[in-house]
Order: sequence, then structure tokens, then C-alpha cells
Amino acid sequence: MKFDKKKFGDTLIGGLIKNNPTFVLVLGTCPTIAMTTTLFQAFAMGMATTFVLIFSNLFISLLRKAIPDKVRIPCYIVIISTFVIIVQMVMQKFMPDLYSTMRAFIALIVVNCIILARAESYASCNKPFYSMVDGLSVGIGFTAALCLIGIVREFLSSGSFAGFAIPGFPAMSGAGASAFGFIVFGCLMALFNFLVEKVKKRSAGKRAEKERKADSAEAAPEEGKENAAPAALPGNGKEAKS
Repeated sequence: MKFDKKKFGDTLIGGLIKNNPTFVLVLGTCPTIAMTTTLFQAFAMGMATTFVLIFSNLFISLLRKAIPDKVRIPCYIVIISTFVIIVQMVMQKFMPDLYSTMRAFIALIVVNCIILARAESYASCNKPFYSMVDGLSVGIGFTAALCLIGIVREFLSSGSFAGFAIPGFPAMSGAGASAFGFIVFGCLMALFNFLVEKVKKRSAGKRAEKERKADSAEAAPEEGKENAAPAALPGNGKEAKS
């Protein structure tokens, strides 16, 4: 397989910024609101989803030519559910307390629209390596968004960060409610897209300035040639003698 550096870079960055599943594509809203009351829950949900994304993308890409088109969605769900069961078993064994609070939403990863969307739009038509990179990128983007929302909601609702109380900060009891979660989600989404657009405009301006300077540098020698003195005409020497 020939390594495409540009495709690798675009895929790796795409899930974080351009195709961020939470702040740009607005997918997976249910776990985004339900699992962001604390930073720890948000991080655990993001990592579980990332694991399923990476390996479901890998196997769907490996089997993309063998899966019949008419039954591709049920096949995708079977593959995804296999890795969701692995996550459930690991969490139930090693993190039973956390699993007891998240079990319903861990099970719902099977039909998470983020995973199905990446399976349908990317893994089913790309090679395994790039499909894994896409799963990693989208998973990290999803995890980062959940953690950001979780930090704000935990700080406002209980006056703590990652379970550690911040002295002197008055907790807001209503900040843990789902309605307030939507408000935080909307504000952070607006801020994220505002910053991304600002960076894009600045990059476009710098690119245009570089192109203008390059065009000016190319045009300068040509203008110099045009302004140079014209050579003497062939008959001028004889006329002078006469």
C-alpha cells in the first residue's frame, strides 16, 4: 500500500476540527448531554466510543468488498456490537461502579450515529489503515468535546474539577440538569465554530498575501525587460556615415 502523506494528515486532523462529530456534525447528542455531568464520566464515554470506532472501522474496511450492499447496515451493526460487548465486559470486570452508572449509554453505542456514519461514509470505501486513523481522529474529537463540556458542567454544578473540590466557589444546583447541559453545549459549539472560522479566514488571508507577493516577484523581472532601452536599428550606422 502506497502511503499518502496528505490523505493521512487530512484524515488525522479532520475528526478533530473539520469533521468534529460534536461541535460541527452535531452527532451523538444523547451521550453528549447525558454523560457530561462530570469530567470522569465524559472521558470514560469518549474512550469507550473511540475504541469501538477504531476497531469497527478496521473490520468494516477489511470486509467492505465481502459485505453485500443490501445488508450492509445490519452487518455494520453486528460488527459494532461485537466491540461494544468487549467494552461492556472489560468495564464490568475492572470498573463496576463506573459501569453501573453508564451501562445504558454504553449499550447504546451500538446505534450511535457517529459510528454508523463513519462506517458508511468512510470505512466502507477506504483502506484499513486510513479507516483506523479516521476512527482514532473522530474518537479523539468526540472525547475532547465531551471532556470540555464535562469540565464546564462539573465546575458549575458542584464547584469541582475532576472530582477535586475548588474552595470558595459556590455550586449551582441547576447546572447538572439536562436543560443546562444543552445551554453549555450550544455555547461551546458557537465558540468552537467562531474560532475555527477566524483561523480559516486568517490562514486564507496569509495565503492570499503570499500569492500576491509571489506574483509581484515574478512580474518585476518582466517589467525590467520591457523598460530596458531598445537595441539600435540595423540601418542607423549607415545613415550616420552618410
